Amino acid sequence: MSFDYDLFVIGGGSGGVRAARIASSEYGAKVALAEEYRMGGTCVIRGCVPKKLMVFASGFPGAVADAQAYGWDAQIGAFDWGAFRNKLDSELDRLEGAYRGNLERAGVEIFDCRATIAGPHEVRLADGREMTAKHILIATGGRPVVPEKWQGFGAMTSNEVFKMDRLPKSLLIVGGGYIASEFACIFNGLGVKTTQFYRGAQILRGFDEEARGHIANEMLANGVDLQLGTDVLEMEERDGQTWVKATTGHDGCYDAVMFATGRRPNTDGLGLQALGLELKANGAIKVDQYSQTRIPSIFAVGDVTDRANLTPVAIREGHAFADTVFGGKPTFFDHGLIPTAIFTQPEYGTVGLTEEEAREQGPVDVYCAAFRPMHSLFAGRDNRAMMKLIVCCKTNKVLGCHIVSDHAGEMIQLAGVAVAMNATKADFDRTLAVHPTMAEELVTMRTATRSHTD
Repeated sequence: MSFDYDLFVIGGGSGGVRAARIASSEYGAKVALAEEYRMGGTCVIRGCVPKKLMVFASGFPGAVADAQAYGWDAQIGAFDWGAFRNKLDSELDRLEGAYRGNLERAGVEIFDCRATIAGPHEVRLADGREMTAKHILIATGGRPVVPEKWQGFGAMTSNEVFKMDRLPKSLLIVGGGYIASEFACIFNGLGVKTTQFYRGAQILRGFDEEARGHIANEMLANGVDLQLGTDVLEMEERDGQTWVKATTGHDGCYDAVMFATGRRPNTDGLGLQALGLELKANGAIKVDQYSQTRIPSIFAVGDVTDRANLTPVAIREGHAFADTVFGGKPTFFDHGLIPTAIFTQPEYGTVGLTEEEAREQGPVDVYCAAFRPMHSLFAGRDNRAMMKLIVCCKTNKVLGCHIVSDHAGEMIQLAGVAVAMNATKADFDRTLAVHPTMAEELVTMRTATRSHTD
């Protein structure tokens, strides 16, 4: 049987673009890709990239205050959201153009429209055209959702936050995950009176408990009104603001409200259920380790599978798919060891097991240091950094590394190499410290803070 394409990719985010490029440029496949919105997906257009640029912007008031403490006659004026947003939009346009250009140079045919699946080898475009492909890859990502109860009250999600016409004077963020916590720090740094509600006992559920507590304390010290064990009870519009009553009984008015309480895979209306494809309760596509669905010709990568919703993961999954299907090299991405960074203030970098996870597997030693970094100590700030290693008592292998400090994301990338290579605590110990740095604490902690031997 002949097909119009060897591969048809639905979705122009990081995972789909990588798969399309590798299949076409490295393996000679005839590839098409359809994207209904903007090339680049969540990360480039409404996620990692614009968020990180906002992180940078929000750090300048603190940097100027530090400069003053170091003797500089430095001043900072008001933040011009309009000027920043215009430049941000231009940068996203540039990046989108780069993604498109890379696809075109790789020989991928692009359709700027929505595509759905009409059969195991059939794709239908929004204009009604149908095309056939030997393989179909779904890489449609995910989207943030506002709880149904609070839809219609004008609340934002992380999608809309980059498109605000003006910066609010006060903001309520509902949620306790990394997106909610990052934006709480961002807006607080931009001078917005920021309140964060989280219904749980501590933010950043699923991460190391000690690190979570450290970050929460630093956020509170930096001025974020973090209210734990708190959720929205009532909400209504009042005189151009949003009045919110909390489950704790407290109430207040905010210029804007943002929900960061969860995301949902983009599988609605793709035609998957008619094909008999099995979906998880949240709509995610079930796949095997090679990203293949129960229909042999259909695959899925990235957030739409809800395995590990991170851009580098989607890229690795997409590349592994291309290697497997078109390169004849069966390859899968191991989701067991994923370094990541949370861009709160301070940042949190983590790789490997949390202390709680490691304790469940066997006896461990925990090495932890909390200290005031030289840079901020000299400036008169009281913030503290934290470095933590989780070590297996039996093998001396470092099972997890956790860093809470400025530039933690940069440090955890290199620590991740060591952990991925099964480095032991002895390997860390015999590595000479780079002095004076924060990271030297990772190789100078000699005595375990505590042991779990049960």
